[in-house]
Amino acid sequence: MTARKILIYPQEREALRKQSAEVPVVNRRVRHLIKDLKNTLKAHEEGIGLAAPQIGEHRRVVIVRLSEGRESPAPPLALVNPRVLDAANPRRDFDGCLSFPGLYGETVRPHYLRVAFLDEYGNPVERVFLDFDAVLVHHEIDHLDGVLFIDRIERPEDLYHIREDEFGRQVRVPLSTPLDFIRWGMPVPPEMQAQQERAR
Repeated sequence: MTARKILIYPQEREALRKQSAEVPVVNRRVRHLIKDLKNTLKAHEEGIGLAAPQIGEHRRVVIVRLSEGRESPAPPLALVNPRVLDAANPRRDFDGCLSFPGLYGETVRPHYLRVAFLDEYGNPVERVFLDFDAVLVHHEIDHLDGVLFIDRIERPEDLYHIREDEFGRQVRVPLSTPLDFIRWGMPVPPEMQAQQERAR
């Protein structure tokens, strides 16, 4: 039960796009996977959620570190076979992913989510997640269906890197060239292609 390698996009595109299978029973093997997910997340302090396919295991298991109004995230919570029962209050919010190190964005996701799942002992649970906790859980459930946060980006300017300016402040730097998008395995936005054509 160790920290595992996190798959990085676009190098591991095929694995990250693959659908995950339901877990028929929460047994010792599944609990071992949950411990590996927890250890892997612990090794990446900047992370607050991780899905099994991100470590190459295509089973419907995710872990999340909820804020629940705290200053620091709670211990990891495992959701096995999570199923969204109700989603509401969609809003734009921060998004990022350990499979896309250094890339961030703004996506529209529900800020109210009611989810049915099994806990790490196989007990059925139904729980409501609010605000950014709902965003986090929705993001991780997406992974189980091969959906990545870049799929939910509505405008090219919603994708960015974070850099320090000359005063040491962190600032957003939008993806601004075709190479930025190609590097992340994404199509070049049509408006950027048109600008390039005009510049020739």
